[in-house]
Amino acid sequence: MKVVLQRVLSASVTVDGKIVGQISRGYLLLVGLAVGDDEAVVRRLAADVSKARLMEDEQGKMGVNLKDAGGEALAVSQFTLLADFSKGNRPSFNGAARPEVAQPLFDLFVRELTALQGRPVPTGVFGADMRVELVNDGPVTVVLT
Repeated sequence: MKVVLQRVLSASVTVDGKIVGQISRGYLLLVGLAVGDDEAVVRRLAADVSKARLMEDEQGKMGVNLKDAGGEALAVSQFTLLADFSKGNRPSFNGAARPEVAQPLFDLFVRELTALQGRPVPTGVFGADMRVELVNDGPVTVVLT
């Protein structure tokens, strides 16, 4: 499992011209689930996201977690995070979990993060062609595995 966490001033995801999820200040989370991922991995990464102190404190330093900063999270499933270019220029996605495995794990990630944050975590639409817009803050972008 990989989570690309981007600290944002705002973010939204659109499907078929309709905004299906949006946030103001917080984290845009691009979530890729791999073959072999399980509920324990998903719960650990949800906790890691929740505990990450990447929001600015009173001194302007990264020292506050998302919940304490009053921020929001937007989660978007993205299997392309598992792209493998080791055999040429065309990526293989064999390392990505199949949709029937990945979707329940993604849904669990969202439920866990919702519980940890104490507020709903909007999402994109699993498997849909999505347009993601964001205003990166910092920029701050980290990869959690």
